[in-house]
Amino acid sequence: MSFRSKLVKQKLQDRMEDLTRSERQLAAILMQDYPMAGLQSITKLAAQAGVSTPTVIRMARKLGFEGFPGLQDALRGELAAQIKKPISKRDAWAAEAASGHVLTRFAEAVSENMRHTLDRLDLEAFDRVARLLADTSRHVHVVGGRITRSNADYLFNHLQIIRPKVTQLGNSANVWPQYLLDMDDRSVLVVFDIRRYEADLERLAQLAGDRGATVILFTDQWGSPIGRVADFTFNGLVEAPSSWDSTIALMLVIEALIAEVQEARWEESRERIEELEAMFSSTRLFRSQG
Repeated sequence: MSFRSKLVKQKLQDRMEDLTRSERQLAAILMQDYPMAGLQSITKLAAQAGVSTPTVIRMARKLGFEGFPGLQDALRGELAAQIKKPISKRDAWAAEAASGHVLTRFAEAVSENMRHTLDRLDLEAFDRVARLLADTSRHVHVVGGRITRSNADYLFNHLQIIRPKVTQLGNSANVWPQYLLDMDDRSVLVVFDIRRYEADLERLAQLAGDRGATVILFTDQWGSPIGRVADFTFNGLVEAPSSWDSTIALMLVIEALIAEVQEARWEESRERIEELEAMFSSTRLFRSQG
């Protein structure tokens, strides 16, 4: 499936105002366990949503499919794309490779990712998350996965300079319960999780949510399962002409959030930055004398 194609859930979100009450019931069931709910039989899906089978067919057509089988084919394609291995990704891009230098092709793909990510970004959610991250009465915890650990590290390093009470969780899931001990309804957990989603991160988010923490998720266009428990979710397109996914679109959102948080706390963060710079200078002076 092309990374430029709209997902079924995005089509649902776009058409929500045009759906009837029964179709909205059906959409809620589809979104609740996405995409698996849509892969069961039409009779089971209709029964689960409390609607008729004609309602299922009618909504599929409203989304641009010829019928329910077409909608299911799209969901299967999304699921296959979610679990695609790096080697498979590379083979798919190689088969579709266009002419031109790899740098140009990569830049075009990433630019398209950023454009589509911004088109789908909820600006109100962005502003609310910026306020949460700027609120020093809240303790912010940041964690990433095997690939997204560098994104989490980037956010942590900047937030720690801007404000106090920011913690980066260790790489080992075995120590995460120790961080959970200090989480409550004044805590914020920022999680990064893209395809080949990590079960340990999902469990961490569930437990943090159970303790009242606000969960913020950065994920790909398909959406990590953590989205079911997250209070805020930012989806960034990640496909690129490579064996690996690109997190540049997510980094665009992250850097914009960092800028907004620093602006909201400019006077306080300026003092922290000046104090930090003084420490750097002192450290360099000490070393030169040693």
